Amino acid sequence: MISVDDNVEELLEKYPKVNRFLMRRGIICVQCGETYWGKLGDLIDEKGLDKEKLIAELNSEFAEL
Repeated sequence: MISVDDNVEELLEKYPKVNRFLMRRGIICVQCGETYWGKLGDLIDEKGLDKEKLIAELNSEFAEL
């Protein structure tokens, strides 16, 4: 299960397609030239997105893989 406490680097290692998912929502983890290796929840907060909704979408799409 994906959570706000997940480290972005580990999450992308486990689910590489999460990067594209996050980019479509305005969250750029590794393609902007500056990588972000913190907690997923902090990155979501930084972008002002709904944490619960985004985590639910991530789990719906990726946690079953």
